[in-house]
Amino acid sequence: MVQKREVPGIRPYSGPAGGWGALKATAKAVREQMDVTEAPLLLFRTNKPDGFDCPGCAWPDKEHTSTFQFCENGAKAVTWEATNKRVTPEFFAEHTVTELLQWSDYDLENAGRLTHPLVYDSATDTYKPIEWEAAFARIGEVMRSMPDPDMVEFYTSGRASNEAAFLFQLYAREYGTNNFPDCSNMCHEATSTGLPNSIGIGKGTVSLDDFDHCDLIISMGHNPGTNHPRMMGTLHECSKRGVPIIVFNPLKERALERFADPQSPIEMGTLSSTRIASSYYQVKIGGDAAALKGIMKAVLALAEVSPDAIDHAFIAEHTNGFDALAADLKQTEWADIERVSGLTRADLERVADAYVKSKATIIPYGMGITQHAKGTYNVQQIANLLLLRGNFGKPGAGICPLRGHSNVQGDRTVGITEKPNAALLAGIERAFGFKPPVHHGHDAVAGMQAMAEGRSKVLLSLGGNLAIALPDPELCAEAMRKLDLAVHMNTKLNRSNLLIGKESIVLPVLGRTEVDIQASGPQSVTIEDSMSMVHASRGKLKPASDQLRSEPAIVAAMAQATLSNSKVEWMHLVDDYDRIRDKIEVVFPDFERYNERIRVPGGFRLPIGPTERVWKTPSGKAEFLLFPGLNEDKELADASVLKLATIRSHDQYNTTIYGLDDRYRGVFGRRDVLFMNDGDLAANGLEHGDLVEISTALPSGGKRQMKLTAISYDIARGSVAAYYPEANCLIPIDYQDKQSGTPSYKSLPVRITKAA
Repeated sequence: MVQKREVPGIRPYSGPAGGWGALKATAKAVREQMDVTEAPLLLFRTNKPDGFDCPGCAWPDKEHTSTFQFCENGAKAVTWEATNKRVTPEFFAEHTVTELLQWSDYDLENAGRLTHPLVYDSATDTYKPIEWEAAFARIGEVMRSMPDPDMVEFYTSGRASNEAAFLFQLYAREYGTNNFPDCSNMCHEATSTGLPNSIGIGKGTVSLDDFDHCDLIISMGHNPGTNHPRMMGTLHECSKRGVPIIVFNPLKERALERFADPQSPIEMGTLSSTRIASSYYQVKIGGDAAALKGIMKAVLALAEVSPDAIDHAFIAEHTNGFDALAADLKQTEWADIERVSGLTRADLERVADAYVKSKATIIPYGMGITQHAKGTYNVQQIANLLLLRGNFGKPGAGICPLRGHSNVQGDRTVGITEKPNAALLAGIERAFGFKPPVHHGHDAVAGMQAMAEGRSKVLLSLGGNLAIALPDPELCAEAMRKLDLAVHMNTKLNRSNLLIGKESIVLPVLGRTEVDIQASGPQSVTIEDSMSMVHASRGKLKPASDQLRSEPAIVAAMAQATLSNSKVEWMHLVDDYDRIRDKIEVVFPDFERYNERIRVPGGFRLPIGPTERVWKTPSGKAEFLLFPGLNEDKELADASVLKLATIRSHDQYNTTIYGLDDRYRGVFGRRDVLFMNDGDLAANGLEHGDLVEISTALPSGGKRQMKLTAISYDIARGSVAAYYPEANCLIPIDYQDKQSGTPSYKSLPVRITKAA
């Protein structure tokens, strides 16, 4: 990083990812949130068969043989939830909602765990305690008063277990709506939408074991050290055995450069580390599709010389559309590929050469691929590249979407979708004896728009911080304040809880780390990780308050209070979660012997057709699908326009801010920065440390601006980055991938000028 002057809070960080820096940060998180004598035992139970699943990322668990199965950010997530700090009724008596709205997002959550059910009192502008049964009665009363079931939005966070999510979708469908705004709509909806058309399933196809057998990893659009840190152990092992790891990412990220394994006595004792990326290509923001088309074009050129460069037999037996893809790539000019991707032809030909030499390739990707105006097409190009060499249905090969929150994939599997298919609808009728609604409902963006326009009047939020997670926080705040009722099921206070309409109720829930006792005794919930492994999670801690209830119990009680003649025995199901799982098995036959199999350490894997070269597409084959042109996002003629991506700091998980440091990027104690390339700083007459004004450069969408401090960073030319969710104010609510509905957080055209 070139520094022309000192900037407060900005200094180089020379250490590797992981290592002593990670241990120090873990110790700090423990010291600030928990009793230091309790924390070690709790952390050692994380991601173990007899313990609880980490409430953080969805990376799968190992064979549970190592001393600990948690990472730095997992420790932050666990201690953040298991904190000793409490937000009691006395706290709310001392702080009005108007005052709390002035607090930072970090300060709101750092106040501690919610302890009592609460209802907003407009006379005092405070939340006051309410009895559980009174809260349920009022929720049921308002729900029954709605003239149309589609006036209610059922939002789900990826923290919710399979059992809670299943009951939640059942509640909504018996009520009469398919409105399911979901956190996956904001991250990997392009995967869920795009891959079924390509390979017949909207999930990844690799298992953790496949990484032991791959010859090549092509890593695209993700930062594992921050967003799925346990993946670093896997990449570390692959690098150690000589697997090339080719990285495509606009920013240089320390975890993709080098990593010191905290479980390695040698690396910790010698202060050494392991190289992760064998090659690092800083693709322009919005240039991934161009890069992928360039690699495929180069692969086809190699196939003209050496036919084995592509798998002709696999293509003939298992795919459609190859000739159309080949024709599209042939007419795509290298000059255009270079211009849009920011990479040279020679760069992409080197990648193609490595790819054709590999007998088994895995391509992991993150939201740097999905959160674009053509994110669905992006995902399909990754599938195309893998199909060219038959990299499905064999060891060490496949596609690997990196899911965010721990059960975001599981929630979708058990029915959280606004577009129910015939099998789901038939399964619900078979299991419960009522006909669920068939029409499509709202995703996250459509749901917020309906609230803003007054078409939706109730929001039931199963976790999360919806108004802050979506783009356009001004519109989201206005939408929340138009509601007749908002019900928030949370462990901690967040800003969405403070955006009050006519009525607001906050219901405190048990965390993943806490003991859940129902009528039949202690309960386990289940989670599905990124690789379709389903396993049990059982909390160990005493609940933060004796007033807390579990998410399944709360959902069931709301449903019972709402649905006067329900076909569902709600409280009977909640008395023993095995009964919920029995019903899941009836609705979804892939969960056969559900209760039996989750009692086996490590759980079980759901069927993934492409691993057997079974393609559940209309044609029965995998499909090569074309990307029209090269631009993932709207291209503007103005050369001064740069592309902005929103990113997370290392002290952050989604909208949860654990602290104000982002040490791998050299940022400490602040978040008000804009990462810029030195060349772009100079071209705009700026210097490192200047206060700048960022303006959205879309042709429509109104005037959107914010001020940040520009800092020099190793990022692709023409690309800039700022922290999520603060930079959401620059993004219109409808700036999205039209196929999947995913907001385009990762490629917003902006203009940057020096602030007056």
